[in-house]
Amino acid sequence: MRTPRSVPFTTRTSFSTLRPRMAETKICGISNRDALDAAIAGGARFAGLVFFPKSPRHLSLDAAAALAEQARGRVEIVALTVDAPDQQLGAIAAAVRPDWLQAHGAEPPARVAAIRRFASKGVIKAIGVARADDLAQAAAYEPVADMLLFDAKPPPGGLPGGNAAAFDWQILAGKRFSLPWMLSGGLTPQNVAEAIRVSGAGLVDVSSGVESAPGLKDPTRIAEFLAAARR
Repeated sequence: MRTPRSVPFTTRTSFSTLRPRMAETKICGISNRDALDAAIAGGARFAGLVFFPKSPRHLSLDAAAALAEQARGRVEIVALTVDAPDQQLGAIAAAVRPDWLQAHGAEPPARVAAIRRFASKGVIKAIGVARADDLAQAAAYEPVADMLLFDAKPPPGGLPGGNAAAFDWQILAGKRFSLPWMLSGGLTPQNVAEAIRVSGAGLVDVSSGVESAPGLKDPTRIAEFLAAARR
C-alpha cells in the first residue's frame, strides 16, 4: 500500500469538521462560459469538463481549453474521462492542464494508479452504487486514488453518469473511508440538502440536476444548487 500523498485539499485534515454544516460542490458537465461563471460566482470548488463522445456534455479539446483558461485559479478543473487511453489523456493534459482526472469507467486499480501523472492534484475514481455491498469496491481504490465519487449505478447500456438517477443515500450514512469522497447521482437544488443530511457527504457533485436540457446548464439552477448545498 502506498504512503498517502499530501494533497492540497481541505478534507485531508478538516473533512469531518465540515460535515455537520456545509458541503463543497462540483458542477460537472460545464460546456459554456455562462455556466462556468455561475459555478464560480456561487462558490463551487470544482468545475467538471467531460471528454466522452457519447455524452451530451462532451467537449472538444479547443472548447475545453478555452473554458479551462477562464477557470484556472478560480475553481479546480476536473477532466472526466471514461476508460480513456493514454493518447487521449495526454492530449487532455496538454490542452487543458486539469487539476484532477475523474475516472468514470471500469478502470481497474492499476489503471487508476497509472493515469495519475496526467493531472496535477490526482485522480477521482467513480464507483457505481445500487446496493450497500457495492461500497466494497472502494477498498481496492483507496490505495491508488486521491478521492472517491459514489454515483448511481447506470442502467444496462446507459451512460456511465449524468443519468439523473439517485441511489439510497442511507447506504453511505456512517461509512468511513481513507480518502475524501463525493456524492453524486440524481442531485438537484431541491434534494441536495436532504442528501447531505442523510449520507453525511462533505462533497457533492451535480450535472443533469442543474440543466434545462441535456447538456445545457442553467445558471439559475446552478446558483440554487450551490446555495442549497451551503445551507
